[in-house]
Amino acid sequence: MATHPLTVGLVQHACYSRREVNLAATIDGLQQAAAQGARLVLLQELHGSVYFCQTEDTQQFDLAETIPGPSSEQLAQQARSLGIVIVASLFEKRAPGLYHNTAVVFETDGSIAGTYRKMHIPDDPAYYEKFYFTPGDLGFQPIPTSLGKLGVLVCWDQWFPEAARLMTLAGAELLLYPTAIGWDRSDTHQEQQRQRDAWITAQRAHAICNGIPVLACNRVGFEPNPSLANSGIQFWGGSFVCGPQGELLAQAATDTPQVLVTTLDQQRIDQVRRIWPYLRDRRIDAYHDLLLRYRDK
Repeated sequence: MATHPLTVGLVQHACYSRREVNLAATIDGLQQAAAQGARLVLLQELHGSVYFCQTEDTQQFDLAETIPGPSSEQLAQQARSLGIVIVASLFEKRAPGLYHNTAVVFETDGSIAGTYRKMHIPDDPAYYEKFYFTPGDLGFQPIPTSLGKLGVLVCWDQWFPEAARLMTLAGAELLLYPTAIGWDRSDTHQEQQRQRDAWITAQRAHAICNGIPVLACNRVGFEPNPSLANSGIQFWGGSFVCGPQGELLAQAATDTPQVLVTTLDQQRIDQVRRIWPYLRDRRIDAYHDLLLRYRDK
């Protein structure tokens, strides 16, 4: 496990219908983060386009790209020129009729260190991802990089403690979540606050229960629903970094683009785990029912 301090960056921005506008915002954020000393930069979920999953529309599959492909080549160039590790999120066209929501990790030389395909796929009002994405088949395997082993997960994965735990058990030193989540404007302010608090709390709990830092990068801004089935999504931003005890180290605003940069004390991971040895005390002999969908009486 790495013990040196690690400066990390998160790029939170709004997305629009023109890919080149989104790419420019992403590249600008990468350059700002690198200029502030970030060596690892996390991008938000599907940062190259609007969140097209608000509706079921076969034309949206035209947004998908192969990996390697145009977007990955441009991000690889940024990783190489800036000398940073980048965690990106792309709409992958694997084969005709087979698509994934895929995170790609680029090494400092521009090579692809590894990929992760989103495992948990939601199907909720305004989040119709099952129409577009096949569940991942790469498992919960950390991606080795020059900066350590990265436990990369994607958005809906962040609500499942099993995913965070399996990444940790496989040696992940950080958990990273590219995210696209927001409010329905028709919800009350109280309900909106409960949803955002739950989102933050769940991920801080992953940090605590596994003794490793968590990085979550969310998009920001309002995106209307093309079908007018509802008013659209107000993405709540709030990207954050927390330490191995869930302590908030940095947090972005809820309503503006922001490049968030902070430094992790990786040596604390081992120190915290000595005091809170959750992995030592797990009762692996008694967890068989976790493999059940539900424990019927």
